[in-house]
Amino acid sequence: MKGFLTGLMRLRRGPWEMLATIIIALGVFMLMQPFVLWAFTYSFITTLVGTVMFIIVSHFPEGE
Repeated sequence: MKGFLTGLMRLRRGPWEMLATIIIALGVFMLMQPFVLWAFTYSFITTLVGTVMFIIVSHFPEGE
């Protein structure tokens, strides 16, 4: 866990890509669930933010 947080603070690609992937997966889950309307409402923007974040952090340097 310490290595993950260090990678986030040093703007390394691996931890940030993992975080972006989790946000994308959360958005897809929010889109597919039929019970909570607010989650369905914000699912597209959540997925979009994760996708844009993934595109940006793919330009970060590799971990040390």
